[in-house]
Amino acid sequence: MTLKITNISKTYSTGAVQALKNVTLTIPHGLYGLLGPNGAGKSTLMRILATLQEPDEGTISLEVSSPDSGHVIDVVNQKDEVRQTLGYLPQEFGLYPKVSAESLLDHFAILKGITTRRSRQVVVEALLRQTNLWDVRKQKLGGYSGGMRQRFGVAVALLGNPKLMIVDEPTAGLDPAERVRFLNLLSELGENSVVLLSTHIVEDVSELCTRMAIINKGEIIHEAEPLKAIEGLKGKIWRKIIEKSLLPQVELEHKIISTKLLGGSTVVHVYSGEEPVGFESVPPDLEDVYFSAMAGHYPQRAGLQPK
Repeated sequence: MTLKITNISKTYSTGAVQALKNVTLTIPHGLYGLLGPNGAGKSTLMRILATLQEPDEGTISLEVSSPDSGHVIDVVNQKDEVRQTLGYLPQEFGLYPKVSAESLLDHFAILKGITTRRSRQVVVEALLRQTNLWDVRKQKLGGYSGGMRQRFGVAVALLGNPKLMIVDEPTAGLDPAERVRFLNLLSELGENSVVLLSTHIVEDVSELCTRMAIINKGEIIHEAEPLKAIEGLKGKIWRKIIEKSLLPQVELEHKIISTKLLGGSTVVHVYSGEEPVGFESVPPDLEDVYFSAMAGHYPQRAGLQPK
């Protein structure tokens, strides 16, 4: 199964904001990370893929394969067919706080077309067990933690056994233990379907995804396998600890990609093909890839030139 996005553009009605600019991606089976800051266009792309918004231009196709045959779904023009194979977990979603997880999931199963009571019982139990909510199935949703609510959202999205999962900013606000449980669940889902994970959290992508893209101001500025992207920065990331007051001067002299405060001092990472005086080489990580791409020093898209 493969999701192909070709030259998708979207401008909102005011005309002042072009949310997406000729976005082109090929997303294979497994977990794929879409990484970018808030306001970069991630949620707009997710809503278009989930058939909730129309693009102004471009095409999207979902190539569905089976042991016997395969066919291509036009995501923009065949919305009903897409929805039959789509699971969508938006960044924010409403729940009925006075209803139990078991009852509400049963209701959603009816809406999904699972009409016989016995079939629903089997599906609801399987999904609540898969999302580790079976032991709290009778508890009202208003008493669920943030991580439990997210896992319930996954259970709803999994109704109908979707082959395309779209997950928008899933770990924002989760505590570390909830985040680990949730990421483990997404990893399991990626074994049997295309899972597109939209996030601004670099660790989510580095821990889960076999391929990723970085989006900024509506454009894809980098697309690669995370490990290969990191490999491409070897010997180009340098670190120095400086006094905060010296930062403006360092900014004039070097290509700074990130800064962090540490015990009253500032840790500076710079991008350079040669060793800068006074800096030490450090092994790059995906955060360095992200910040280098955002600064324009490490593009990996046709037509983009490093700054």
